[in-house]
Amino acid sequence: MSKLDVNKIRSDFPVFQDQSLVYLDSAATTQKPHQVIDAISEFYSHSYANVHRGIYNLSFKATEAYHGARLKAQKFINAKDWQSIIFTGGTTESINLVAHSWGRKNLNMGDEILITEMEHHSNIVPWQLIAEDRGAILKYIPINQDGTLDLSDLGTLLSDKTKLVSIIHQSNVFGTINPIQEIINKAKKVGAITLIDAAQSAPHDTLDVQDMDCDFLALSGHKMLGPTGIGILYGKLDIIEGMEPFMGGGDMINSVTMSKSTWNDAPYKFEAGTPNIAQAVGFGAAIDYLDQLGMQNVSEYLQDLKLYALIQLKAIEGIKVYGHTKNKSSSVISFNLQDVHPHDLAQFLDQDNIAVRAGHHCAQPVMDKLGISSTIRASLYIYNTKADIDKLCDSLVKTAKFFRGL
Repeated sequence: MSKLDVNKIRSDFPVFQDQSLVYLDSAATTQKPHQVIDAISEFYSHSYANVHRGIYNLSFKATEAYHGARLKAQKFINAKDWQSIIFTGGTTESINLVAHSWGRKNLNMGDEILITEMEHHSNIVPWQLIAEDRGAILKYIPINQDGTLDLSDLGTLLSDKTKLVSIIHQSNVFGTINPIQEIINKAKKVGAITLIDAAQSAPHDTLDVQDMDCDFLALSGHKMLGPTGIGILYGKLDIIEGMEPFMGGGDMINSVTMSKSTWNDAPYKFEAGTPNIAQAVGFGAAIDYLDQLGMQNVSEYLQDLKLYALIQLKAIEGIKVYGHTKNKSSSVISFNLQDVHPHDLAQFLDQDNIAVRAGHHCAQPVMDKLGISSTIRASLYIYNTKADIDKLCDSLVKTAKFFRGL
């Protein structure tokens, strides 16, 4: 029995006032409850000012709200220090920050970076760029056809040349939850720094960076009910204190002369210019919403819904589901319908007001490995129901009959 009142949850989301909408693209971005929308509106209406700079009450209130969101993020991932929480534009910016600020200082000719074939482009391209710039070597943990990592050669891939291991926690294509603890532990034995891409896991599961003992972790607010343009990079304090700034500008400095500048303390030295204040406030409201539901309850509900969806989808003739072995997986389901291009299928589903994602999902190496160009991806979240799954399956059956001339 689910501990979530999904009808109550749906009533919190203005977009679902249209009862016919079936939104199944939450892995791309989640819908927003009125609690988040109202928090942003209230801030802009009554508390807006720039932070850290103003010697007046409105600025103090804005600074307090901005810092309060940082404290909520710290608690959400169980970070030891609030100074370890750097606000960024999202996971992509967070990873690029590490590549630029840590990588340019610590990677040299012949050093190795280890990622996986399962990565989102945002955890591939920055490392390709920095590897080329620094003369480092980029290596990959391969994936199996069932959507799991092939760790059989991990002991060979990791060596004293490995300086950084950057891995996705949950696949945005297969939904696979990777054994990151095993990988982190083995990376530490060779002295490698670890970065976890938690963009997909943060909305679904409890995160504990102290328990993981990862060095960096990145996530995006918009994938967990918050607004776009805000995310965090967690970094162990002793590491980020030794890193150079990502961007230069206001607020990230301690002093500036015409010949030299010195930097503010972490995390501020990585937050140049006027930050995304309202977005941070909205992100804090999203964390409050999820905390109230309980991440364990969220995880259990989505696991049950995903299992129901898999059973219903696999019963449809011509459906091929990718991944989802007996290993634990999140609420992302990628599939194709025989003889129907994913883009065509997505358009037919849209005619029934069903929103899914069609494409390579910013994971072209995964598609290459599977020997396909794209898939349909249905991704579930707390506002989805079994009725949504039934509507999806009914539309798939109808579409299949149309293309088969039945």
